[in-house]
Amino acid sequence: MKADKCGEMIRNLEDEKIIELYWARHESAIDETDKKYRTFCMYISRNILNNISDAEECINDTWLAAWNTIPPERPVHLSAFLGKIVKNLSLKKFRYNNSEKRRKEVTVSIEEISESAVSISDTESITDSEELAHIISEFLRGQSKEKRVMFLRRYWFFDSYSQISELVGVSEESVRVSLMRLRKKLKKYLEERGITA
Repeated sequence: MKADKCGEMIRNLEDEKIIELYWARHESAIDETDKKYRTFCMYISRNILNNISDAEECINDTWLAAWNTIPPERPVHLSAFLGKIVKNLSLKKFRYNNSEKRRKEVTVSIEEISESAVSISDTESITDSEELAHIISEFLRGQSKEKRVMFLRRYWFFDSYSQISELVGVSEESVRVSLMRLRKKLKKYLEERGITA
C-alpha cells in the first residue's frame, strides 16, 4: 500500500511539473504531456473511433486544447483533465464521421447510460454538468471497486463487455447484469436528488 501511495505522489509531482511548464508557456509542456499521456489518451480515442489516424488527430487536438486552456485553468488531476478532453473530441469526431452509420459499441454505451441515468442535454434542474459529474462520482464512491471499474471502463473508456470481462475476471453476462443493476441504482440515486432522465 505504501508503494502505491509513493507512486501516486511521484505521478502527482510529475504532473505538477508539466502543469508548471504550461503556465510558463514553455513548448516542452506538450512534449512532456505526449510522453506521459499519449498511450492513455490513444486508448480512449481508439476505443471510440476505431481508427488510428482519427485518434491521432484527436490526440493532437487534445494537446492544443490543453495548451489553450492551461492557463487560466489549473487541473487538479492532469490525467482526468486530458482524458475528458480527448473523450469529448473523439465523441465529436465519431458523431461527425458516423452521422448515418454508427459504431455499435460506442452507440450502445451512450444509449445505455443516457436511458438509465440522465443525458447532459436533459439537465435543466442542474446548473452545470460538473455538478452532475460530482453527483455521479459520489454515487460511484459508494459502490464496490469492481463495480466502479466496470462502470468507468464501459462509460468512460467505452470498453466492450468482453474487454471488461477479461479485465475484472468475470463472465460477460456478469458484466452485463452488474452494469444493468448499477444503471438502475444510479437512476434511483439521481431521482432521489431531484434529477430525472
